[in-house]
Amino acid sequence: MSLIRTFLLLGAAIASAAVAQAQPVIPGSTAFCLYEVPVDETGKRRWINLGIVQYVEATRSEVKISYGGGAFGSGHDAKIAVNSMEEALTILEKLRRVAAACR
Repeated sequence: MSLIRTFLLLGAAIASAAVAQAQPVIPGSTAFCLYEVPVDETGKRRWINLGIVQYVEATRSEVKISYGGGAFGSGHDAKIAVNSMEEALTILEKLRRVAAACR
């Protein structure tokens, strides 16, 4: 192999490595930010996309996450039973942490 060709291949390899290192590492996406809600009555595991949540209500007995709403009541609710307002606030904090990781 000629010396010039060796330098060209080496230069291309270095440039390729620099481009790979320059790309940012993205921890998540706000377009697809999954949060697992408790298993439903049938034992099915479910996740909601936090990117489409419209609002969250917290009471002493449940946290209600409303999402996917459109015209004519087409939205859905995920309800998480809790025993206290402190437990509801803990779930809200977990929602915030998951959403922050999706930025």
